[in-house]
Amino acid sequence: MIWAGSMQNDQHAKPAIVFLSKHADARWLAALQSAMPAEHIVSDQQCSDEAAAATQIAIVADPSPEQLLRFPNLLWIHSVWAGVERLLPIAAARNIPLVRLIDPTLARAMGEAVLAWTLYLHRDMPRYAAQQREQSWRPHSYIPPQEITVGILGLGELGREAARRLLDAGYRVTGWSQSPKKIDDVETFTDETGLRTVLSNANIVVVLLPLTRETRHLLNPEQIGLMQKGASIINFARGAVIATDALVDALSEDRLSHAVLDVFDEEPLAADSPLWKHSKITVLPHISAPTNRHTASNIVAANVAAFRGSGAVPMAVNATRGY
Repeated sequence: MIWAGSMQNDQHAKPAIVFLSKHADARWLAALQSAMPAEHIVSDQQCSDEAAAATQIAIVADPSPEQLLRFPNLLWIHSVWAGVERLLPIAAARNIPLVRLIDPTLARAMGEAVLAWTLYLHRDMPRYAAQQREQSWRPHSYIPPQEITVGILGLGELGREAARRLLDAGYRVTGWSQSPKKIDDVETFTDETGLRTVLSNANIVVVLLPLTRETRHLLNPEQIGLMQKGASIINFARGAVIATDALVDALSEDRLSHAVLDVFDEEPLAADSPLWKHSKITVLPHISAPTNRHTASNIVAANVAAFRGSGAVPMAVNATRGY
């Protein structure tokens, strides 16, 4: 947790800001200080109780929710992470607007990751890796991308960028979201019937949904059972969107061919988790779309500057929907 106040020679010009994180990070400090030179960025160890009481804005990087309790007079919270599900309950309980990061740089990184791992699955990389271990020389037939349907679950900023990348690479793309969306050249669906349609027609399913009450275990045994035999799944959202046991069963029973998992119910993934050694699971350490400190700091700085000038809080997460 890092406290950001006004410059020492201008201590009373504007209220303090606070930056909260699980671990103080000098790189974040430097990026925020560079983006907000009119603010004084210091660590939370230097934030007195008096300063904490005066704080009106919190900038957060995946902190423990309890860290917010020290700041009783917050007007709004700005996350530099795209996911906000851990913080939303405490923010909603205190009626504090919570602003999530919308960063084109993060969206581009996610689009790259979705395309990269779609190609990994489409071009049979897991099967060839297994054959190498077996010293087996067996080429397999090439399927052009025009014959592969990728179903994207979640059509926000990240989903739209992923769809664009996939379309440019020649894939057929369908999409599902909780509210209606329109994307050029993508057949989009909503509601339960639409979800069933996307799952049953996709060769590869990409999960990019926020974690909410409605999406927790959205992919349960019934929904996973709708997927085509031999289909694959990529989860770059949150681990709890998928019922992990049901996914493992489908993979172990050869109903699904492979899963690329970048997110898990508990992170880091426990050393004794069976997912590490499952032959049909690729484990990634939550790296699909890391936050860029510099672009995120610039976005936050612009929002803070606008608030300083007008008092208007940026568009916040809908506490009912969870995104």
